[in-house]
Amino acid sequence: MTISSDYDYLIVGGGAAGLSLAYHISQEPHLVSKRVLLIEPEAKDQNDRTWSFWADEPMLFDGIVAHEWNAIAFRSPQFERVFPLTRHRYKMIRGLDYYQFVRAALAKAPQFTCLRGTVTTLQSTAAGVTTETSEGAFTARYAFDSRPPQFTKRPDNHRYLLQHFVGWEVETTQPVFDPETMEFMDFRGEQQREARFMYVLPFSERRALVEYTLFSAEVLPKAEYEQAMRDYLAGLGVTDFRIAAEEVGAIPMTDHPLPATAGLHIINLGTRAGRAKPSTGYAFKRIQAHSARLVQALATTGQPPADPTGDRWQFHLFDTLLLDIMQRQGQQTREIFTEMFQRNSPERMFDFLDEKTSWKENFQVMNSVTPWPFLRSIWHVLRGRPGQRKEGA
Repeated sequence: MTISSDYDYLIVGGGAAGLSLAYHISQEPHLVSKRVLLIEPEAKDQNDRTWSFWADEPMLFDGIVAHEWNAIAFRSPQFERVFPLTRHRYKMIRGLDYYQFVRAALAKAPQFTCLRGTVTTLQSTAAGVTTETSEGAFTARYAFDSRPPQFTKRPDNHRYLLQHFVGWEVETTQPVFDPETMEFMDFRGEQQREARFMYVLPFSERRALVEYTLFSAEVLPKAEYEQAMRDYLAGLGVTDFRIAAEEVGAIPMTDHPLPATAGLHIINLGTRAGRAKPSTGYAFKRIQAHSARLVQALATTGQPPADPTGDRWQFHLFDTLLLDIMQRQGQQTREIFTEMFQRNSPERMFDFLDEKTSWKENFQVMNSVTPWPFLRSIWHVLRGRPGQRKEGA
């Protein structure tokens, strides 16, 4: 196969964001003549992760949803409830299913060239971009870069946390799970001055993905996550189980600026463009919306949109305030989410986290929580200095 050195679009990275944009391009008739080069360093032939999200309308990848739930549970020492979902459904896609589905679609699209390789340099020029890779040099009109962001931390100006977790897909000998209800947040365990909860996706009465998740600055020794999951399963009465698969992850949660572009012809994707929501780590649906926005503009104007993400500033502020609270007193996160779920429907909460709520609805959500922690964080934002944890606080 002869590989061209010049393309219309260069996509750097074939993970969630790069493949999402590639698939959206492949489904747009107005872009069928555009030559696209996708460069990814890994084979992507393993089920290395899962993506979960809620949705209230059909999506392009509904055909590969592995499971969906029509109810969610929230649990804390002060409040527990199972919420039936009316408008939304909570869904999960396995990474390998996603990789295979998109690659099969791209294989049928002659406009795409997919290479295994590593990008070493990527530069914007007056006419487009140039890149040096392990497979040679290429040029393109536009590049879409989904590599992990690289930046120098500025803790005096911004907040830096992780959503980190270890998860087991377990098979039990006893029927202990409800396959219709996912455990959205179970905060009943010790918080240890951080935000710590169990997150459970049950696939049947005897099989589930059980994850111990934390919002904090540092990861734990792996044995601590594993012990928390063993304790949780023991609390359900599970005395015998098999670990069928394991997940380990750490998602950056920060209000550090992550620009949507890196030059006139380089558009950032995925976490590099801030598509992982800073206060929750959810990214999959935000990536899909970003891809759709980019492709619509390319199809109608031939150029990316002037505002590539369409983000609204007030939601960035809400994220920053919650990050500030997590950084100062992470254990307060449990009380904040408890109040939110006590006083709001899950549908409103999902819309709020999707950044689709109106000013009135935003006020209703923010008015449902104790104001003092947020007022302190507003003060930190106004003075331009993140709040810091005090020893013993």
